[in-house]
Amino acid sequence: MTAQISTLGQLLSAAGTQWRAYDIGRRITKIDKKQFAQIEGTLIPYPYPLAGHALIAIQFWDNNATLDPYVWFLKLPLDEQSKLVAASRDHFANMVLEALGTEITGEQAQGKLDNNPYVFTPNANKLAAFNALLKREINRPASQYYEYAELYFAGKLPENAWQNVAVQGLADFAFRLEHSHNAKNLHSVWSSLPIQVKQPLSAMLEHVPTDTHLSELFYNDCISALKNKQLDILICNLRALSATKAQGLLLQATDLILADELANEADILLTLTGRCWEAFNEQSRLFILLDKAAHNTQVDGLFTSIFADLVAIPSLRPHVLSILRAENRSETLSRAIGRLFS
Repeated sequence: MTAQISTLGQLLSAAGTQWRAYDIGRRITKIDKKQFAQIEGTLIPYPYPLAGHALIAIQFWDNNATLDPYVWFLKLPLDEQSKLVAASRDHFANMVLEALGTEITGEQAQGKLDNNPYVFTPNANKLAAFNALLKREINRPASQYYEYAELYFAGKLPENAWQNVAVQGLADFAFRLEHSHNAKNLHSVWSSLPIQVKQPLSAMLEHVPTDTHLSELFYNDCISALKNKQLDILICNLRALSATKAQGLLLQATDLILADELANEADILLTLTGRCWEAFNEQSRLFILLDKAAHNTQVDGLFTSIFADLVAIPSLRPHVLSILRAENRSETLSRAIGRLFS
């Protein structure tokens, strides 16, 4: 890169844009500019690593306020300490400068980065959720699919209308719960929704900090699903609860799940690890999770995968590593840890 431009933040500013950065790997989370600068300077590790990478969405627009912002979806490698690999960041920025200079907005930029190795396309659920969030944050109307979803949750459409509710409509609804009677309507119908709606909707709600009223519903439905041994329903409610403002409810739900036989299921362990990672800042809870993963025989390499995922998260890393020295481990957990180094 040039002497004047040494970070993505500087590149975006040099191009005359306003910009925002979001993590889009685990939960769609805004990264403030001071934190982003520290990440770029490798002063701090990336807070939300996923499979050895930072999955970042950068939304930017020119100072002339173009109609729609531009977005880069970037997959940048991290080192063993979850810090950004600066050489890869530099490589991406150089490719941008070579292809576009600092004219990164406008028609001339279209398609120029399609084959860039650091650009990726999020899955359909994540893309719909990010689009819904973006439109809400810049005060733009929701997609054309929102109104139908709103009518569906208000009970103003036939029962089989769920087949015509678009994923983007579900995302727009989830990110506009504060509008009209959306939260109240969701509370009324959530427990009776068909699983074909509940699953994709929960994939949107895991990015939404729901209030206590809705969170209590998801929590109670978690308890009901545990009692009735309904694995799919439990996972939906856990995902919907995972971003709650009422973190105490999530911790209670996590403890009850870990004490239940359904916690032996690989899908439950993966949901807890991928969506509810903050709950495992508590050492005893983390210990139980890893022990359950070590005992699981449904999926080859499950313990290794979960261990690698959690140890890469900076806030959890010290707690995960301390378990390597714990003396009260089960024999199965000790063997699983031993295999990590064999």
